[in-house]
Amino acid sequence: MHYVTFRFYAELNDFLPRKARQRDMLHEFHGRASVKDRIEALGVPHPEAELIRVNGCPVDFGYRVRDGDRISVYPHLASVPNPKPLRPPHPRGRFALDQHLAKLAAYLRLLGQDVVHRANWADDELARFAAEDSRVLLSRDRRLLMRRSVVHGGFVHATDPMQQVPEVLHRFGAPETFAPFTRCLACNGLLREAPKNEIAGRLAPDTRRFYERFWRCPGCDRVFWEGSHVRRMRTWVAAWLAHPDVPRLAAIP
Repeated sequence: MHYVTFRFYAELNDFLPRKARQRDMLHEFHGRASVKDRIEALGVPHPEAELIRVNGCPVDFGYRVRDGDRISVYPHLASVPNPKPLRPPHPRGRFALDQHLAKLAAYLRLLGQDVVHRANWADDELARFAAEDSRVLLSRDRRLLMRRSVVHGGFVHATDPMQQVPEVLHRFGAPETFAPFTRCLACNGLLREAPKNEIAGRLAPDTRRFYERFWRCPGCDRVFWEGSHVRRMRTWVAAWLAHPDVPRLAAIP
């Protein structure tokens, strides 16, 4: 039997039992184990850890835990330089979302993010796809994020999709990839401007009468125009990009 002391910081405590939060926690285990295995045994998905210190020294996921070690685990929010990164830099503006995050997928596409989402994606297939296609996997399922194939992932804490957007952008936002109203909210395709005469037969009479500019998705063939719903969406985009936690670079077109 071996004993080590763990301390988790900031939002990593959300994954722990209440009695173990914000304090040192004695952890016992048998045999040899990596620090990654011990972190996940306590309920914290490995993509949530950004910096691990053992007895004050940074280590990677492969470190073999020893009896008496004091282990500190920090999340992505920690403003502490990490001389031993746990993974390569995350993909910029590229995401894969599990089946329960459909609204978040649409909202991120509204901001121009490259988002893949399917309604009935098996967990193993999703985890493998995100890694092979160099995407950040977003989920509210901690077990999915614990899969070995996951390299870049994030647990979405908020339950309201409108609040999930700034949470995701705070952690993974790449301002150079923000391009509002350039992607199809349904299929992720890049929109192209369509001459009115080419799609006029598909429009309702009032739409033909009052609107002149239209966009079409080459993927699913949906047609878009700037109606009242778009003006409402612009207020959402402005609020998300002005959020104090979101990195800024892009201007709203």
